Amino acid sequence: MSKPPLADQAYFLLRDRILGGSFPPGAVLSRRRLAAEFGMSFLPISEAMQRLESDGLLESRPRIGTRVRTPTPDEVRGRYVVREGLEAQSARLCCEKATFQERIQLRRMADDLDALFARSAQGEREQTLEAVVHQNHMGLHMRIADFARCPELKEAIEKNQVLIFNWFYDVAAERRDLPERFHRNLVDAVTGDNPLVADEAMRVHVRYGLEGVVRAVEQHTAAGDWRLKR
Repeated sequence: MSKPPLADQAYFLLRDRILGGSFPPGAVLSRRRLAAEFGMSFLPISEAMQRLESDGLLESRPRIGTRVRTPTPDEVRGRYVVREGLEAQSARLCCEKATFQERIQLRRMADDLDALFARSAQGEREQTLEAVVHQNHMGLHMRIADFARCPELKEAIEKNQVLIFNWFYDVAAERRDLPERFHRNLVDAVTGDNPLVADEAMRVHVRYGLEGVVRAVEQHTAAGDWRLKR
């Protein structure tokens, strides 16, 4: 199997660093340093950074250069409105179309995710655990989208919920103390026999903690400090 183009490799490397917290909001990125670190020329690095700017993860500022973009409180609310609509539809379609084995898989994933969040809530803060928590969180929501069997819907969810700010929001709001069986209760509805119940369960799930997220964004914006603790 041939390797993807260098620009694609650079894109995914940079995206993973941003979403993983290595490049926090506000961090300035140097094309020269990235090219040296990735063993690439400026061209693929520049192309990757342009794509990430289109995604909303980077921004270019005069006299500053390119840096990891920070959301505004209004943008947070807007993204959550979009996320709610997209994922509620995903939950509804998954409830209608998922197979028996797929429903079992979702329940297992939800149980594993709840266990990981519980470990994090107990005070474990190492970066490796945080990365695993977020990978599994992304994985569960994207698997629901997979089982909705609408590739266009899945692509929209990924761009909105995963690529643009969702990782930062979770970190900023310190969403550790989730209700017991938070994700399992969601999946029980999604894997049930009533698409309307699945729809509403996902809406409640997405809205949970939103105001805390907005407050955290406001505080960090006011302080001018987006180098969040990871």
